[in-house]
Amino acid sequence: MLNRRQFLASATAAFAAGCQNQAQLPPRPARPGTPGADGVKVSSDFAQMYRAMPGERFPLPAIDLSKIDPVYYRQLVDYAAPEPAGTIIVDTPNRFLYLTMAGGKAMRYGVGIGRAGFAWGGRAKIQHKRAWPTWTPPAEMIARQPDLEKYREGMPPGLDNPLGARALYIFEGNRDTLYRLHGTADTWSIGKAVSSGCVRLLQQDVIDLYNRVPNGTPIVVRQA
Repeated sequence: MLNRRQFLASATAAFAAGCQNQAQLPPRPARPGTPGADGVKVSSDFAQMYRAMPGERFPLPAIDLSKIDPVYYRQLVDYAAPEPAGTIIVDTPNRFLYLTMAGGKAMRYGVGIGRAGFAWGGRAKIQHKRAWPTWTPPAEMIARQPDLEKYREGMPPGLDNPLGARALYIFEGNRDTLYRLHGTADTWSIGKAVSSGCVRLLQQDVIDLYNRVPNGTPIVVRQA
């Protein structure tokens, strides 16, 4: 397991190297359905996957899939990983999160990642999970953005909360790394490097991941 210093060293190295080019992306889904991004067709099963969720504590709207590259839609894929089934792997350069499964399969999700200077990598675990979490910005973030001072004691859950519908908290041993896997309403950010270090998923995707993994799930974040 990497200690906090190694996590921070990883971030410094990423900043020094600048933004990485994305590697070759897998083929986009191309099945009959309604028009999606770049003229690609969105199948009815994807539309169902990203439907509105009125039963949530804060009802979620359906996702406009025309605003997302279809390569980032959630889907079951072939994936040969050196990690055991039940491991979360974040492929930072390609903006994917994989949940490994038996038989050389994985559930793949599109993600947004930390911009250069906030990127991170290493091995840790999901210590605990929260539905509709409170967001508490760290002191360092408040120092950079003084307008966040009003949330020093926490921002209540809701559709405008930066952690979204679910958050999975990443710990190294018993130490909080302050990094999270979490939901976002900013669909445009999926596939991009924009957030302050955390890994963001579409709201419907983070709910799906939340329901699949228990506390203690190992996570590996790869920078290359």
